[in-house]
Formats: sequence, C-alpha cells, structure tokens
Amino acid sequence: MVSGMGLPASRPASVRLVARGRVLECSGRPLVMGIVNVNDDSFSGDGTLDFEAAWAMADQHYRDGADLIDVGAESARTNREAVSVEEEVRRLRGFMRLWRERSGGWRPRFADQVASPWLSLNTWRPEVVAAVLPEGGDLLNDIGALPDDRNARLCAAHGAALLIMHSVGQPKHAHTHVGYEDVVSTVTDFFTEKIAMCQAAGLPLEALLLDPGLDFAKQREDNLRLVAGLEALACFGRPLLMPVSRKTFIGETLGLPHPADRDAGTIGVLVASQWRGASIFRVHQVRAAAEAVRVVAACA
Repeated sequence: MVSGMGLPASRPASVRLVARGRVLECSGRPLVMGIVNVNDDSFSGDGTLDFEAAWAMADQHYRDGADLIDVGAESARTNREAVSVEEEVRRLRGFMRLWRERSGGWRPRFADQVASPWLSLNTWRPEVVAAVLPEGGDLLNDIGALPDDRNARLCAAHGAALLIMHSVGQPKHAHTHVGYEDVVSTVTDFFTEKIAMCQAAGLPLEALLLDPGLDFAKQREDNLRLVAGLEALACFGRPLLMPVSRKTFIGETLGLPHPADRDAGTIGVLVASQWRGASIFRVHQVRAAAEAVRVVAACA
C-alpha cells in the first residue's frame, strides 16, 4: 500500500496546483490549511467579526506552520440563516484588505513550509465570487458542489484555482435523508463530471483540487467509508483536500458533542487520510496538524 518514500503507491509522482502564476507542490508531505472564520456563528466557536482578530488568527496560523489560509465569512451550519451577499462581500473584503497590506515577510516555522502562504476564499455564491475574486485570492474553496459552471468561469477569468467539493443539494440546507449504495463510486462519478465541466469552462486541470465533502450530505458511515477508500480518488491525479477538523462524524464516533473536544480525533482522521494519499488538510489547530503530517512522513 505504501511506497518507500511514505506515499501511497497510487499517488502520482508529481501533483501541482497552479494559480495566478504560482505553483504549489502537492506531492510530498501533506500541506496544512488554517481556518479563519469571519463570522459570529462558526460551529467550532472560533469565528469573529473583528477584522483585526481575524488577521491575528491568520498570522498565528502561519507562525504555527500553515501553508494556506482559508477565510470564510458565512458559516456552513444548516441551523443558521444565510447572510446577505452584501454582508458576505463586506466581511471578505475587510479581511482581504488587511491581507494585502500585511502579508509577506513572514518567517516560516519549518524549512519545508510554503514561504508565502496561499489565500483561499471560502465562498460558493457566484455573486460573492464575482465581487471578491478580482481583488485577490489564489484559490476558491467552493462548498456549493458546482451546480453550474459560473464559478469555474470566474476562476478561469482571474487565474485562480478551484476546489470541487462533493455534496448534494444547496449549502445551508440539511441533507440527512441522503444515502449511498457505494459512496466512493458516487463521489468518483461526481468528480469525473465536474472536472469535465470545469475544463470546458476554461480551467486547466492543474488549477483543480478535489474535496470528498466529509459531513456534507453524508452520514457517519459514509464519511468513514470515504476515508477508508480515499486511494480510489487518486485516479484523477489531482490534490485531495480533506476538511477533517472537528467534524460531526468524529464527534459521533467518539461520543463528543462539542466540536472543540474533537482535536485528538481530528489528528486520527488526518493520519488515516495521509496514509491514503491526502494532499491538504483544512484544520483549526494548525500547530498539531503541521507536526503530525511531518512525523507521519518521517515514519514511512
């Protein structure tokens, strides 16, 4: 299952993500993406509407070892009302202004850390994407499951990379009724369709990465089967992003209702996913994740 270099035998020898003239190498040890929530209803309780506090969080994530920073302005929680397009744009622009003014000149914690972290914009509504993507951002982290090609076309127009996440139905709606006969095959078929759509919209394959969508329109067993079958998704030759942090299925597995209590379980899923070829981990606790991926790699 595992090669002498600590990489799954099914992982391609070279996987790159290209955006805005930058190249992110995703073939070695997994990269770490730190979460910044510019909202007041994050499920993990770490959101803030204070731009200075959000910037301080991003700054600390990089100092702890993050390679990418993912900023979102609306919680994905299904039991909260959606914010308006105007408010989401305002929050993202407020953070992005500080990013443009202050990012750069960081001293990496690790020798192999990305020297200048990528900025990921976590939003899915095309109206928001059209407003903020011209102002910056290397990557669009779209949790909307790409019902059409509008966001793909916007990324192509601005040279940004695009994350394709599997889900069913619109975000902000519960989909607890959804079931799968074979969740890995379903997700594989979904990615096949959406990759073709993105390429037809003008996005090169090297600008795409994939997210199996843990906890999105999936039940506990679906999520566990996806992690166990992750190597099947290596067939696309694209980086696999795993948003493992504090997920509901971890809480259900361990009997931990409070997200902040799930950090040890998060590392467990991270390790299991790393052995199966994951390229990027989206986490709240960056320091622990950055250390874990390097120890796992060293033990291979």
